[in-house]
Amino acid sequence: MSWHAGSCHCGAVRFRVRIDTYAALDCNCSICRKKGFLHLLVEREDFEWLAGQDAISTYTFNTHTAQHYFCSTCGMHPFYVPRSHPEGIDVNARALDDVPVSAFEVTRFDGAHWEENVETIR
Repeated sequence: MSWHAGSCHCGAVRFRVRIDTYAALDCNCSICRKKGFLHLLVEREDFEWLAGQDAISTYTFNTHTAQHYFCSTCGMHPFYVPRSHPEGIDVNARALDDVPVSAFEVTRFDGAHWEENVETIR
């Protein structure tokens, strides 16, 4: 397992994440499709928020379980607390500074039909 730094576009929000498996989900739900979010689910202990807590805004919808964080300066969505795994963190693999998307095995997830498919997320 190795640590990798990440940030929002302007750099106000900084974090690091420990990755053991380079696997990500490409979800087709309405919000992920529009944001271009590429999901890297990690345990809380594998995530460290380094800076920018004061720059973060939160968006919720539907059940209000997921906490969609975005930078209030640049609007970028670097990570969030997912509805499927509220005890973890879902990092946008595209927000990592030193890991290209090509390093990940990307699996499609049918989030447009979330209720029927959520059990397939590990």
